[in-house]
Amino acid sequence: MGKNGMMERRERADAARNRQAILEAAEELLREHPPEQVSVERVAAAAGVGKGTVFHRFGSRLGLMQALMAERALVLQEAATSGPPPLGPGASPGERLEAFLDGVVKLAMRNVGLITAQEHAQATRKDSAPRQESPIYLFWHEHVSGLLAEARPDVDADLIAHLILSSLHTEPVAALLRAGDGERLAVCFRQLVTAVAG
Repeated sequence: MGKNGMMERRERADAARNRQAILEAAEELLREHPPEQVSVERVAAAAGVGKGTVFHRFGSRLGLMQALMAERALVLQEAATSGPPPLGPGASPGERLEAFLDGVVKLAMRNVGLITAQEHAQATRKDSAPRQESPIYLFWHEHVSGLLAEARPDVDADLIAHLILSSLHTEPVAALLRAGDGERLAVCFRQLVTAVAG
């Protein structure tokens, strides 16, 4: 391998290390501080990189928060598509839907600071895309609506999935999550699934 190839591989390794350091710094700061206090400058300083590196890698504070959330959501997505039942294939649609919504609640509970920061960053940007266009939301909606349609072909699964998922972004639900009362939300989701999917 030539000198240029080695340098390119070293640069890629440095970029990957920087990316991981930035994400870890953001996560740590979100555990310790209110979301509105977690700026790109603070994240860059905690990660030991320049502010320009954060902007170059993630584009904006919102991009950083979305990348961090995407990493967290990927674990749930992989479990839902190829993990063991009841979350993964092999269980009934109703069981899978309950398990998935339980997973969503657990994810939200573990990442309430991150979700709040992402919502804050999105609200303060005029040019941000609607939440329904994010890859996380698109997968969640497709998965929930698909399971609903399988369990109950007679209902409007598409709209019901939007109603269920949009409830996660209401203030009463956000307050429950911030208060650490995710189990109440999980129980309500289970009751909803039983009522709709049987």
